[in-house]
Amino acid sequence: MSLHAAEFFAQLCLPFDYAVVGATYFAAPVPGAPLRLRIDFTATIHADTYGGLRVAVIHPDRGEIDAVALSFLDHGTFHRRDEANNTRPNTKQYGTFSTYRHPGRPPWEGAVTTGLRDAIEQYTAVWFPGAWAASTPSRAAGRSAHRATVPSATRSGARTR
Repeated sequence: MSLHAAEFFAQLCLPFDYAVVGATYFAAPVPGAPLRLRIDFTATIHADTYGGLRVAVIHPDRGEIDAVALSFLDHGTFHRRDEANNTRPNTKQYGTFSTYRHPGRPPWEGAVTTGLRDAIEQYTAVWFPGAWAASTPSRAAGRSAHRATVPSATRSGARTR
């Protein structure tokens, strides 16, 4: 069964020009710079079961410079799905996805990718400073807090401790 990697990476909404080859995401976050970004799915000890993403910085001459593993469990990717399905911790299905499920639908259905996206943003900010902000100028506006009304500063007659 297909992994539907291109659809998964599209759901991450990363702001870079990219290509998906097989199940691997490739991007050049800073145009003209030699460093590249590569993201792969990390396998578990179970066949065709994936537990996270491996994000790496690649140099064309020196190869892999740095890498980090981002687990689905640590970033809450399948928390809602597992809770809704009453999937128990320490089972094969908990915090993972398998290609042997849901014919016709992506195997990672129910994934919430916000935590992964934020972790990738933090990681790429180290290796590609400014690339994220230059690609998505409106992202900061989406992260702003909602404005709440502030209670007036007038004193009431009641005492507080």
